[in-house]
Amino acid sequence: MTTPQPLDQAELARRFEEHRPYLRRLAYSTLGSISDAEDVVQDAWLRLQRQFEAGKADEIDNLRAWLTTVIGRLALDQLGSARARREQYVGEWLPEPQVTSWDDPADRISQDERVTTALLVVLESLSPAERTAFVLQDVFGMSGPEVAEVVGRTPAAVRQLASRARKHVENGTPRFPASPAEQEKVVSAFSLAWRSGDLSSLLGILDENVVLTADGGGKVPAIRRPVRGAELIAKMLLGWYTAANGWGRAVLVNGLPGLVVFDGTHVGVFSFVIDAGRVVAITVVRNPDKLRDLPLDGDPDWYLGGR
Repeated sequence: MTTPQPLDQAELARRFEEHRPYLRRLAYSTLGSISDAEDVVQDAWLRLQRQFEAGKADEIDNLRAWLTTVIGRLALDQLGSARARREQYVGEWLPEPQVTSWDDPADRISQDERVTTALLVVLESLSPAERTAFVLQDVFGMSGPEVAEVVGRTPAAVRQLASRARKHVENGTPRFPASPAEQEKVVSAFSLAWRSGDLSSLLGILDENVVLTADGGGKVPAIRRPVRGAELIAKMLLGWYTAANGWGRAVLVNGLPGLVVFDGTHVGVFSFVIDAGRVVAITVVRNPDKLRDLPLDGDPDWYLGGR
């Protein structure tokens, strides 16, 4: 019987990199921030390195499970401090969008694994423990005892956390959500009505009680509080985006059809929640700190301002 060879640092790094995409999804789903997720993943790598330096890396039987637990605990800690920071945030805080090109085949393959913007917005209403328990158990399929180890609660307490979180999610998400194909159709109709200045068509796409929420972070102009009502929102959109050099582009936002829109000065990422064929919520992220690495190469899909 051969004795297994101890891990060297290069092999440990290779195995960690295999899990990095999964770890980033896990951290991002829990935190709603790409930059915070990257920090948490890097911290997990540093902790793994410390295990290696202490001669304990070979004792990790299941590296993915070990890293999942570490990421879950780090993200839970981060949620507590993030909540305090967000209380000082200027205007509404929205999750940092994951924006990818519409024609990226690799992204199409992975979009079913994405956490939608709509879900991330609902998760903001949960406590850090509820959010972590829901993401780990309902999104990533961890067992109750495994989640209990991460959040430092008993399995019975985790069942209660997850149950409360599910009720919040059910109450905050569409009863009749659109498929990706249906969402593409509605978003395309929305952009056509918008760029042509067709108020009547816009009103036909928007639910009567549609809500628009914008996040400028105090760095660019944006409404400070959510606005409700189809007619008000339609007129606001037609009034805001009339610049002759404004343009829009169809993209995937957290795996679902959305828009990147340039108003002549600032860029905004638009996400849509569709229920029973109508737009019931629109989120617009305009804070430039949250809009890094947007897929803006090439010609835009359409122009605003009647061009």
